[in-house]
Amino acid sequence: MRVLLVEDDVALSLGVTRALEREGWQVDGLADGRQAMAPGLINLYELAVLDLGLPGMDGMTVLRAWRAAGAKLPVLLLTARDELSDRVAGLNAGADDYLVKPFDLPELVARLRALKRRSEGRVSETLVVGELTMDLSHRELSHRADPVYLSPREFALTEMLMQRVGRVVSKDAIVARLSSWEADFSENSVEVYVHRLRKRLGELGVTIRTVRGFGYVLECNAQPGPATETGNESD
Repeated sequence: MRVLLVEDDVALSLGVTRALEREGWQVDGLADGRQAMAPGLINLYELAVLDLGLPGMDGMTVLRAWRAAGAKLPVLLLTARDELSDRVAGLNAGADDYLVKPFDLPELVARLRALKRRSEGRVSETLVVGELTMDLSHRELSHRADPVYLSPREFALTEMLMQRVGRVVSKDAIVARLSSWEADFSENSVEVYVHRLRKRLGELGVTIRTVRGFGYVLECNAQPGPATETGNESD
């Protein structure tokens, strides 16, 4: 998952970034409200953590502008103010949750997990496809209770496909999700990772099928078997 963090406190931003990266999430940080207003920027993310007391442009103004532009992603507000009127104003402006400083990082992570679940219409931290089970809380994938070891990028791609099992996931969406790990991540990189996962997961009862010109679909096989190359284009 890709998260936008808009926070001007350097130490806090670093701590939050590290905590979210331990979850396997990709975090892009900004320290100025005006930077968060770049055209189309907010559409690259699935969650946002937004401080209210920002230089350049305050967080409330940024939030209202995001919502006015049609941004639907969940937004968690951070603030040093604990007045009821401030909380109400933030929620009325379009915030999905509100956390007062100082806070514990585990609480922040838990709140963001809950926002992510609600945005996806889920109530569980577990994804199941066939005999594959993904524990999102602990960042673990297993097959019949046996661990399946993946790199962070492989895990993120598998999570994306399992969340949309039976539906096409476009190459553009995958590039957007994984690009914060390496600046030159491209559609060719996607093909490399899909090729790796196709071999890893094919023997565990799932297939990654190529839909020419669109992207990839994760499907559950009737019986686990060797990986097969499907589709009419490269992996």
